[in-house]
Amino acid sequence: MANHKSAKKRIRSNERKRVINRLSISKMKTLVRKALETTEKSEAEQTYREAVAHLDRIAAKGRIHKNNAARKKSRLTRHLNEVSGAEA
Repeated sequence: MANHKSAKKRIRSNERKRVINRLSISKMKTLVRKALETTEKSEAEQTYREAVAHLDRIAAKGRIHKNNAARKKSRLTRHLNEVSGAEA
């Protein structure tokens, strides 16, 4: 257990940050999964935009690595192009 006042405060703030990080990463996984499961072009474009925006946001805040976000966006883009090409 922490003895100093600043260490106790750090424990509290770290717990708050951990919860926020878990929520945003969980949302990221949900959005990416939802985007990859869509087969309709208009729905795929909407979920793609939402997922990419969230990925950019959490990568900018350092919750995931920027290359991790780039890799996921690349996979989402490839899926979107496959869906768009199949309907064309």
